[in-house]
Amino acid sequence: MSAHGHVDLGHTVAGWTGTTLALLGCAGAGAALCAAWTPGIWLGLGLVLVAGVVTWLLHLAGWGKPTGPRPEAEWDWRVRDAGARSGHPDCLGCRAGGPRRAAAAAAAVAPASRAAASLPAPDGGA
Repeated sequence: MSAHGHVDLGHTVAGWTGTTLALLGCAGAGAALCAAWTPGIWLGLGLVLVAGVVTWLLHLAGWGKPTGPRPEAEWDWRVRDAGARSGHPDCLGCRAGGPRRAAAAAAAVAPASRAAASLPAPDGGA
């Protein structure tokens, strides 16, 4: 057992790639700041922005993870998310991926919301 207990820490290809690119961008911008090289600062900050876009694209391609804990069989960081093609419900990144992905994610949530809407309303305190 690890120091964090028996939990899903969410290590994914998208997460590791984005974190590495953002770290390199911050380090590059910091080194350029120390060297007083203005273009290097902007290049480093640009790499941080690229890290965000790359992470988002990898998430949409299935190399990220859905919100919440995953089954233990999917905890390895090299396991691809099979549900990413249709979009994850309640995922801002998937909704930003386009109208088809947002519609598919909303359709996955719709049966649960219809079931909740068909329940009778509670009494008003009688």
